[in-house]
Amino acid sequence: MKSPTLITQLPNNDSIPWMGIVVILLLVLQTLLIIGLQRSRLSNKRARKALKESQKVLEDKILERTESLHTTNNLLVDEVARHEQTGRQLRETKLYLQSMINSMPSIIIGVSAKGEVTHWNAAAENTFEIFSNEALGKNITDLLPLFPVTVDSIKNSIRNGEPYSTQHTQSDDEKKCYFEITIYPLISSTQQGAVIRIDDVTMKVTIENLMIQNEKMYSLGEVAAGIAHEINNPLSVILQNVQNISRRTDINFSTNHTHANQLNLDFQQVHTYLQTREIPKMLDSIREAGERSATIVRNMLEFSHNSQRKTSLVEIQHLIEQTINLSQSNYSYSGHKVNIVTEFESPLPPVHASAPELQQVLLNLLRNAKQALASSGEENPSIWIKTYTQDQHLVIEVQDNGPGMTDTVRKHIFEPFFTTKELGSGTGLGLSVSYFIITERHQGTIDVKTAPGKGCSFIIRLPLQQA
Repeated sequence: MKSPTLITQLPNNDSIPWMGIVVILLLVLQTLLIIGLQRSRLSNKRARKALKESQKVLEDKILERTESLHTTNNLLVDEVARHEQTGRQLRETKLYLQSMINSMPSIIIGVSAKGEVTHWNAAAENTFEIFSNEALGKNITDLLPLFPVTVDSIKNSIRNGEPYSTQHTQSDDEKKCYFEITIYPLISSTQQGAVIRIDDVTMKVTIENLMIQNEKMYSLGEVAAGIAHEINNPLSVILQNVQNISRRTDINFSTNHTHANQLNLDFQQVHTYLQTREIPKMLDSIREAGERSATIVRNMLEFSHNSQRKTSLVEIQHLIEQTINLSQSNYSYSGHKVNIVTEFESPLPPVHASAPELQQVLLNLLRNAKQALASSGEENPSIWIKTYTQDQHLVIEVQDNGPGMTDTVRKHIFEPFFTTKELGSGTGLGLSVSYFIITERHQGTIDVKTAPGKGCSFIIRLPLQQA
């Protein structure tokens, strides 16, 4: 079987040149198209390559910028952390310094050059009962008008660059307080101000006055000893001569009759004359006064004998009787004699103590009782002194029927410088010294029971040595 034959009809001769031209044009056009496409493909390839390069450059820049931002962020975080740590350390330091200042017992007040309060510690709050938020910004003269702290004194301290110190005494209805005030100029190149330090030196002044009081008592003992020795010599002569006069005028002595006969005197008449003129009574009065004076001198010597305040076994009954005799002349006022009643338990054991110090306490209690009785106008003024043993203690009670004390006064009688007497009548140290002697020197106790209009009763308890 034969394949079909493709029969192509050839164009005629007239159409051949045009067809060639068309083919040529088509070939040229195809060639140009191919060239254009090839150029376009190459241009597109170059563009994609440039785009990739630009993308890579952009990515590198973005990466670099990201890393830079990350580094900057880390630096900022570190800087913020450092600032936070610095702030925390500053707050902790401020709180620590604040705690240190508040822990001080001294009153610390910071002020500006104009006297405005910039700091007010806890001691200032407790002492003046003014809270810190109420005090800050206020002028120091308005807050503490009673204290000698002025704006001028603050400015002078700042200008001179030296501390300024002064002392201040403040009294109220109950007790007296002593303060020591020092103004320190603030050491700062940027801010002017001062720091005021106020110390309560009441206890220091109290101790100093107690020491002065003890020195006075020591000196008094030495003076008493000197006076007693000086008085004792002429007193001995007086008593001896009174005794001789009494003996030489006594009718019962034969020697007196012999000497009278030698002078041609009737001794009986002489004796009658002396009796008529009460000469023997006068001699007895001189002897009694001399013996009493001798007892006072002896008590003064015993009071001053132990000037070193050494302790020993003391017979309390003998000591109390000595004390009463030593100051018996003081127990009267306005014609009223103070009646002193003693009541001693028998037997009383001796107590290990300092006799001069105990005598000082008893003298002070008796003197206070006498002054209380004088102010009360009691018609039958009396003081009762009782001694007895109780629970391994020797107890001494000194009671009076004076005006007594209120509960407010009773709470403060043993405080130094507290007194209900008029100005110049007392220092307010007597009972505080007595309290110190009993409690500190003898490890005992001293209390008071009183009520208005019912007198006072001071109770001293001294420990007894165990057998």
